[in-house]
Amino acid sequence: MADPDHSIAFQGMPGAYSHLACKNAYPDLEALPCRTFEDAFQAVRDGQARLAMIPIENSVAGRVADIHHLLPDSGLHIIGEHFQRVNHHLLAVQGATLADLKTVHSHVHALNQCRNLIRDLGVTPVVHVDTAGAAWDIAELGDKSQAAIASSLAGEIYGLRSLKENIEDAEHNTTRFVIMMREARVPAPGSCPAITSFTFRVRNVPAALYKAMGGFATNGVNMTKLESYVGPDFVAAQFFAEIEGHPEDAAVRHAFDDLAHYSEWVRVLGTYPAAAFRKAP
Repeated sequence: MADPDHSIAFQGMPGAYSHLACKNAYPDLEALPCRTFEDAFQAVRDGQARLAMIPIENSVAGRVADIHHLLPDSGLHIIGEHFQRVNHHLLAVQGATLADLKTVHSHVHALNQCRNLIRDLGVTPVVHVDTAGAAWDIAELGDKSQAAIASSLAGEIYGLRSLKENIEDAEHNTTRFVIMMREARVPAPGSCPAITSFTFRVRNVPAALYKAMGGFATNGVNMTKLESYVGPDFVAAQFFAEIEGHPEDAAVRHAFDDLAHYSEWVRVLGTYPAAAFRKAP
């Protein structure tokens, strides 16, 4: 059994891109596959794993469905972020060739991200729940006419060969993950460039969002994300937002004071070091 103090939970089967992110970001930790995001959160809450690697958005597909509803109720804190380049591989059983293929299986996002290759090969796309599960199915079928779009790690785990690599249409295809933990781990103010993630619900009055956001503009705080999702009563919108800065910075503190004045509630999900990827040219 894996040592909980040296484990990181992820959603998906072995070989999923979340699994690859775990290996790249925390090579010394053992990755623990979980069926759902809720199971991954639960694994950390119950002490089965120290961390959870959770995808929240992709540069091509956009935000991960439902994740912004799940994060606030996870009972965990965001303590870091990781950007994972998505390099899709066309995987098939040993001995298969491109000429043999008739169908290709994968998650709907992966299929959409590889439209050019699918069209060029003239194969039929088949939607699966996830990329790693598609790779597992292809390995189990042993049919040379069927392939999967998945990670190189999935190919290694399930004994498949890569007929073609880096087959995604967009070269910038990258997924952003947040790393979550039971205890908050906040860097000291000024010790590093920081990102603060939070959710809030504006008051149901005219121009509430405009006024709530005004504090960030007037105090020079850069907001890198603002996404809305409807609340359970369909009356006032809830928001998931991220800013550059630390809650103890004077400018951020003043901006949050203004936000609180025009919001029913504000919940900080975590303050953590900005990934070096953000500074890449």
